[in-house]
Amino acid sequence: MASIQTLDDPDRRTVARWAWACAERVLPLFDADEAAVEEVRSALARTRGYSAGEGSAAEEIGKRLIAVKAASAAATPAGAAAARAVAQAAAVSHMGAHALGAAAYAAKAVGSANPDRPEAVQEEIRWQLAQLSEGERAVLRLLPPLGTDPSGPLGIGLLSRGILGSTIREIQKQIG
Repeated sequence: MASIQTLDDPDRRTVARWAWACAERVLPLFDADEAAVEEVRSALARTRGYSAGEGSAAEEIGKRLIAVKAASAAATPAGAAAARAVAQAAAVSHMGAHALGAAAYAAKAVGSANPDRPEAVQEEIRWQLAQLSEGERAVLRLLPPLGTDPSGPLGIGLLSRGILGSTIREIQKQIG
């Protein structure tokens, strides 16, 4: 049986639009060699296409780790987090819960880029919430609370700790 975090294909395409918007906003923070930048941009473009009904989950599953690998080429921690936001957005085609991961990594990128402005993370979260359509909110409400279901990215793991976890918890609280 598939995880509740997977969501069905129409729901994944719905939240992919929001994940793409969150990742695109921090893409300028990704500073790396030309090949890595192109890989991350390509992953973001595929996510946008997927959200618009192009491609299939099967096509994207094989490519979802490309942006993760490109993150290692980032010149800064903010850039690495921005690339991981794109990687999470690209992984939405596989499992819808990755949309929250994209938002969390985008907030981490903003926080890393603005260490002297602790309010920058909260501003980013408010922006992310403002971008959600009612349909996207409804789909995100289908996901289990962070840390309660071990069968996907919202289990106890990397996304449940630190700024990533606090961002996801805040988003889930706000969309109630």
